[in-house]
Amino acid sequence: MTAPAEAKAAHPTPTQNEKSDDSLLQIRGLNKRFSLSGDFLEQLRFKGGKLVRHQEYVHAINGVDLDIKRGEALCVVGESGCGKSTVARMVMGLITPSEGEIRYAGERIDNLSSRQLLPYRKRMQMIFQNPYASLNPRMTIQQTLEEPLRLHHPDWDREKIEQKVEDVMRSVGIDPDWGKRFGHEFSGGQRQRIAIARALAVDPEFIVADEPISALDVSIQAQVLNLLMEAQQERNLTYLFITHDLAVVEHFGTRVAVMYLGTVCEIATTSTLFAKPRHPYTQALLSAIPRLEDDRPQHIRLSGEVPTPVNLPTGCVFHGRCPHANARCKQEIPVLQTQDDGTRVACHAVEEGRL
Repeated sequence: MTAPAEAKAAHPTPTQNEKSDDSLLQIRGLNKRFSLSGDFLEQLRFKGGKLVRHQEYVHAINGVDLDIKRGEALCVVGESGCGKSTVARMVMGLITPSEGEIRYAGERIDNLSSRQLLPYRKRMQMIFQNPYASLNPRMTIQQTLEEPLRLHHPDWDREKIEQKVEDVMRSVGIDPDWGKRFGHEFSGGQRQRIAIARALAVDPEFIVADEPISALDVSIQAQVLNLLMEAQQERNLTYLFITHDLAVVEHFGTRVAVMYLGTVCEIATTSTLFAKPRHPYTQALLSAIPRLEDDRPQHIRLSGEVPTPVNLPTGCVFHGRCPHANARCKQEIPVLQTQDDGTRVACHAVEEGRL
């Protein structure tokens, strides 16, 4: 789909003199495997007359490295099943990584217990994809918005909590009188505004937005997108924005990370990525955006199918569909390397100057 016409202009890109210590969130060597083998007894097999243990995994995330700077909106894009939402849920502690580290403001958080994570819950909030499932149907909107405040501010009296709820409802364009009603009485766009209000209620500094507008009508998407952008400016928020809609990324994102089959292919500022994509997969992805210009690049058609994450291909995970792949691509896994303009690309063809 095309970008909502009402969406506001893109955020300014970070300057080149920004330092690495500006990072609010750091992800290093992140891996996640989901077992397909069941319990121990289900893993036992007879092979060659012997009893052996057979284990099979879905390799959802494979060696992801990301840095999110304070005040920016880092958009993670890629096709369905590439691992975008899995990264988001591991950052929020909803899924435990198989390997790797996640650091928030310099402190490691991926190995903390639920109780130890509690102070970070106030600073980190999440907006889920489906507004029809993310609200408790048994709670009124007032109760839904009061719940995180009561958890994180047990010393607040009722009057202070009610005033905070009213303030945050008004800040996202919600009538405070809605508080007496239940979630099923609202449209998808209204529910997502309520979900955003819930995330903002505890005054976080970092928000993970997991495809927050994909379940909404196109006419409502721009309103919710603008609401998120206004909240960022007013509250100095940092976003990890998960999406598959590149037209939205062009308006919303400060930087973009492109994922394919659980790996990061390319990271660049939004303007650089859309003007000069480096990785073959990024080029194919951007060529699929509908454009009205006559001089737009010809659509790149990729051959083959996306490999299964159960049996990952050797070398570069994209080599089976890449027109520039050679023998090295089939054997050696590429790593992210920084280019002259600050773009980071994991591609042997770019490294060797073939692309």
